[in-house]
Amino acid sequence: MSRLRVGVLVSGRGSNLQALIQASKDPLYPARVVVVCANRDCAALEIATKAGVTRQVFRLADFADRKRRDLAMARVLLQHGVELIVCAGYDAILERAFIRQFAGRVINIHPSLLPDFAGTMDAVEMALEARVSETGCTVHVVTNDVDQGPILAQSRVQVQPDDTVDTLRERIQAEEHVLLPAVVRRLAGQALPIPV
Repeated sequence: MSRLRVGVLVSGRGSNLQALIQASKDPLYPARVVVVCANRDCAALEIATKAGVTRQVFRLADFADRKRRDLAMARVLLQHGVELIVCAGYDAILERAFIRQFAGRVINIHPSLLPDFAGTMDAVEMALEARVSETGCTVHVVTNDVDQGPILAQSRVQVQPDDTVDTLRERIQAEEHVLLPAVVRRLAGQALPIPV
C-alpha cells in the first residue's frame, strides 16, 4: 500500500504530531509523517526525533525575511516528497508564495468551532471570555485568508461552568487528537489537491 506522505509544521508541544505518528503505527493507516518542520526549538522536535522522523528548524532570524524562510521550508518539504502538509500548533502565518506552491494541500487544526475565534492563538481563552456554551476544534484548508479556508471537519466540546483555560484546552486537545488523524485518513483516500 502506498501511504500518503505528510509533512507536519510545529511550534509547540507536538501533541497533534504525536497523534499522527501514533496513528501511522497501524500498518493499515494510509498516511505517514515523513518530515517535521518547526519555526523554533520546541518539544515537538523531540517527538519527531524519538519517532525517527526527519526534522528541521527554520528560525526567522536565519533568513532575510519570512518569504525566504517559508520558501526554504517548501524546498525541504518537496525534497521529502510531501503530498499533504499539516499545521499542528504552528504559530506563524504562511507566506502567500508557500500557500500557492501547495494550494489545496495544506490543512490546519484550530481550537475553536470556526468561524468563531478565528485568526488567534488565544481561541480557548476567548471562548471562556465570551461565555459560550460550547466550543471545539476545526480542521480546515489553509488559504491566504487566515482561518477562513474550507472546513473539513469539526468536533464539539461542551464548556463546563467550572472550566479554566487549562481544563477546556485539555478537552479540546483530546478531540483534536481524534479528529486530525481521521481527517488525514480521509484525505489519503481522495485525490489532492482539495478544492478551495
